[in-house]
Amino acid sequence: MKKKIRVVQFGVGPIGASIVRLLRQKASVEIAGAIDRDPGKAGRDLGEVVGAPDAPWGIALSARAPAVLGKHVDVVIHTTSSHLPHVMDELLACISAGCCVVSTCEELAYPFRKYPELSAQLDAAAKEEGVALVGTGVNPGFVMDKLVLVLSAAAQRVDSARAVRIVDASKRRLPLQKKIGAGMTPEEFREQVAAGIIKHHGLPESVAMVADSLGFAVDDISESIEPVIAAEKIKTPFLEVAAGRVAGVHQIARGTAAGEEKIFMELQMYV
Repeated sequence: MKKKIRVVQFGVGPIGASIVRLLRQKASVEIAGAIDRDPGKAGRDLGEVVGAPDAPWGIALSARAPAVLGKHVDVVIHTTSSHLPHVMDELLACISAGCCVVSTCEELAYPFRKYPELSAQLDAAAKEEGVALVGTGVNPGFVMDKLVLVLSAAAQRVDSARAVRIVDASKRRLPLQKKIGAGMTPEEFREQVAAGIIKHHGLPESVAMVADSLGFAVDDISESIEPVIAAEKIKTPFLEVAAGRVAGVHQIARGTAAGEEKIFMELQMYV
């Protein structure tokens, strides 16, 4: 009988919960445990926390990573934060326990330009333990970078790249709707953008990944973030946006080489 892959879920928010429900359906996977920093989830059954119809599963959530990672774990699915500096300790703990890691941290998808020192630290730690570490997701990780590169393989020459993504955020989870500023005033939105809070994380990482992979000598990556204003009242399952308030983000990232635009990426994400 083929050995099952023993997996731990690190972070059981909306994304982590959906991943856990999918893992449960995989015959090749055994869920070995779950970690979440929320003390309100500690000790609770994982199946019940993720709303599984066949709960309870007999798998208790833990707030302490060492207690779970020491149980002969093969892979950790990590879904806690978009910011690489915020998750370094979590990633290093998984690596030091001898676990391979797949993370949804957007800044980990291509961290080498923005965080060269952190990248080198993670790379050295993973090599020392003989494990793999990857950051991926719908984007960054696929739609606006890896898919662009796959499609470019059919071309004899690529002089520039352009990607546009439009997302209906009204059907997405509440944390994402908050992350794009839905319901804020335009003034509040711009304040949160200036503070680095409101944005889709990972667009510059996508630009960098495509630039380096296609051999573009991109020396500057810029980003602009503007609000999408609701023309009428909008209601989602989680919140209500009045006319004149922010419905989401219109974000553009550009990669230029010696002043020439080589990469253009546009994201419109609103409810």
